[in-house]
Formats: sequence, structure tokens, C-alpha cells
Amino acid sequence: MTPHQTKTALVSGASIAGLATAYWLTELGYRVTVVELAAAPRTSGGAVNVGGPALASLQRMGLYEQLQPHALHLDTWEFKNADDTTAGSMTLGDGPEGPPAAEDLEIERHLLIPALLGAIRGEVEYRFGTRITALHEAAAGVTATLADGTQRTFDLVVGCDGVHSGVRNLWFGHEAEYARFLHYYFSLTSLDKALLPPATAQLYNVPGKVVMVMDQNGKTDVAFCFYSEQEIAYDYRDTAQQAAIVAKQFAGESWRTAELLAEVAQQQTAYFDKFSQIRMPAWFKGRVALVGDAAHCATAAAGQGGSLALAGAAALAEALRQHNGDPALALPAYDHALRPYVEEVQDMALVMLSEYLVPQTEEGIRRRNEVGIPF
Repeated sequence: MTPHQTKTALVSGASIAGLATAYWLTELGYRVTVVELAAAPRTSGGAVNVGGPALASLQRMGLYEQLQPHALHLDTWEFKNADDTTAGSMTLGDGPEGPPAAEDLEIERHLLIPALLGAIRGEVEYRFGTRITALHEAAAGVTATLADGTQRTFDLVVGCDGVHSGVRNLWFGHEAEYARFLHYYFSLTSLDKALLPPATAQLYNVPGKVVMVMDQNGKTDVAFCFYSEQEIAYDYRDTAQQAAIVAKQFAGESWRTAELLAEVAQQQTAYFDKFSQIRMPAWFKGRVALVGDAAHCATAAAGQGGSLALAGAAALAEALRQHNGDPALALPAYDHALRPYVEEVQDMALVMLSEYLVPQTEEGIRRRNEVGIPF
């Protein structure tokens, strides 16, 4: 029996952040309800790189040994010219010429999400196909109203529902108050075929644009990223519209661009969005907290969204443990403990995006090709 045995928590989002939060809260003895707008946990999207505090969290969950045999490995990054010659290359720690391999684990989402689901041992209720439409806090807790009209009161509510968080919008204010547009748009599509040599990634740049292709154990991730001075109006649920935006931006570009656009057109785009960072003065208010991209999206340019989600879930639980489940003490402690790590990643993402992934000039591309990318 733990001090939190009778406490209840509502987690919004069956994401990496949401499932990790559910795991740690059940470990503390909370009865957890997870609500998710989708019909099932979302397993599509790019591979997840897990390192630093997140790797320690995965090890404490007992999942590292299970997932490590399935880890992805990129040995070589190649920077391509328009005629497909190689302007520069990098050999990573996984390759025979590289430095010692780091401890980071890169794993596909369709493996990580079921592993997290399987690890949750406590009492969890899953409500798929619904969302939170209202929140009201009183002395007894936070009363949440769901889209079907259901109302229940919880000791704690945690928004783990991504960069476009509904919990953040309901409880902390509109997304526009916290989102910083970085002037880039990004799409990612996963193909069930190999287009590259094993363990290889290739990048082709023109100023303000990049085409990136990565081998993923015989599959291929294809990413397009481009600079835009102005924001582009689009429906983030309309994948056909998103594909048209990408096709227009990259029409007529050299290298393998036309071939890759044709491949992507046959496969539904897994992800498209503007690059924005979420910067908030606090990730909590009352008994409501945010974890992962909902609190502090750093953008995919950081390559650490999954790591921040796992680390955030563990940090929230540790603060609750230290403060006997008292939100008034635990939630500020969670924010204080995690914020330096998050802000470091967010600042690094800005440099990574503008100087290494999508340089704005031919000189910037040439310099990046010479020095490589500082992973």
C-alpha cells in the first residue's frame, strides 16, 4: 500500500508521454484513466531517439533490454549534390570508423508504444475516441467533462496531448500564447521499402530546403523541410492538402526529389506541421500539469521529443513521490527540476535547424558538408 493508493489521475493522450505518465503514476498507486481522441494508441511516425534521463527512465521501467535488440542504427550520413555525387559524409559511432557508440537507443514507435502499454501494471482505464472538453477545479479535485458528456473528478489531470494540446488550450490559454513559429515546415513519410544502402542517411539541400532520406532496417523514412517567411494556412487533419503543399514547394528540385515525391504520393504522410516551439512560463496550474510536447515542444529538429516525453513523465512522478502526492508542492518541483534540461534542448534545436539541417545559403550548405552535423 502506498500513500497514493486512493488517488486518481486523468491523462490526456495515449502518446509516449501519456503512456509513460500512466506507467509512473500507477507505480505510485494512482488509479489512472487515459483518454485519447484516436481509436487506438498511435504508433505511426518517425523513430524515437532515447538518451540521457529518458534512457535511465526506460531502464528503470525494465524495457531497455527488451527494446535494445530492435534498435535502429545509422552508420553513415551522406550530403548529396544535385548529380547524386557525395559532397561530404559522416561516420557515426555505430560504424567501424567512428567514435565509440553512444548509449542512446533509437527505436521505432510501433515497437515502443506496445512496450509501454505492456509495462503498465497498475489499474488503468482507457477511453479511446474521446477527448476532454471542459475542466473545472474545486476543493475535491478537477472535474473533467468528456466529449460524450461524461463528468468525473480526479485528484490530478495531466495533458500529454502533443503540440496542439487540448488540455493546454482549455486550462492555460490558446496555443498562440505559447507557440513560437520557427519559419519552417516539415513532413515525414515512412515507406515499406528500402531506397538506400543499409544504415545510411542522405541529405540534399538547396538554400532553405532539405530532402532527407533514412534507412530504417529495410524501410525508408522520407522527410521534406522548407523555410517559409509567412505561416501557411492548412488543416492539420487534411493529409491530401499537406502533401500538395510539400509537392508545390519541392517541384522541379534536383537530385532524387521527383522520385521521392512520387513515392510519398503513394503513401499517406505520417506527419506534417510547422516547426514551432512551445515556451511556457509554467507547465502547471492548480492540479493540472503538462508533459512532453504539450508543455515544451522543441521541434523534430532536436531529435529528442521522445526523450523529453519519457524524462518528463519520470520527473513528474518523482516530484509527486517526494512530496507525498501534494500537487501544490510537487508540480512546481517537477517544473523546476526538468526546465534546465528542456531549455537546453530547445536552444540546441534552433541551432541544429538553421545551421545544420536547413542552411539558408550555399555557403552555409558547403560549410555544413565539410564539418558534418554535431549529433
